[in-house]
Amino acid sequence: MVCDNLARIRETIARSARQAGRNPEAVKLVAVSKTVGTDSMLEAVQAGQILFGENYLQEAADKMTRLPALLQWHFIGHLQSNKAKQAAELFDVIETVDRWKVAAALDSHARLLGNPLSILLQVNIGREPQKSGVLPEQAELLLRKIVGETNLRVLGLMTMPPYSPDPEQSRPYFSALRQLAQRLASYDLFASNAEVELSMGMSSDYAVAIEEGATLVRVGTALFGQRQA
Repeated sequence: MVCDNLARIRETIARSARQAGRNPEAVKLVAVSKTVGTDSMLEAVQAGQILFGENYLQEAADKMTRLPALLQWHFIGHLQSNKAKQAAELFDVIETVDRWKVAAALDSHARLLGNPLSILLQVNIGREPQKSGVLPEQAELLLRKIVGETNLRVLGLMTMPPYSPDPEQSRPYFSALRQLAQRLASYDLFASNAEVELSMGMSSDYAVAIEEGATLVRVGTALFGQRQA
């Protein structure tokens, strides 16, 4: 089942990218494996998937001991500063940095590890009070502080728009994030302003996200099925 789902997702990614005049290879799939067993994850690995996204540090740590070392890992859950040490040790990219305290803690631990850490800035593009993320108008100030005072490599931006059963309702939010990233890139605020990462789009709306410029799509349910409680 996982292999078939993965093939369908890859087809959708390629089709959506081509429709937008983009190279399908510019879009990477983050397989969201929160609460997913390692057997299902191995099915995806055997079908060529190497990039996984996890929400919980201890769950991810346990899985990493049982899965191939070649895999790449993105942290996509809410991160508290007191968990920064473990996050910096385990993950290749932290996608959910949204405040200075977390950025400073990650930088401190990454320096001790001697390992430059890559991050994304999470933006609360829909201004939802229950969601994490820096507000769009505050993103530049936070980004400038991170770039000026840490060794963190800021690759781009991440967002989760307000949920809607209609994927088209997400389009304005994806477009807004892309425009914000373009403005920030014009100030040379990313690690590579020529290749700014935009992590946006999940199982229900990733095709629309790709049309609006996503370079990372975070897909879990469409790949692994409904999660267990």
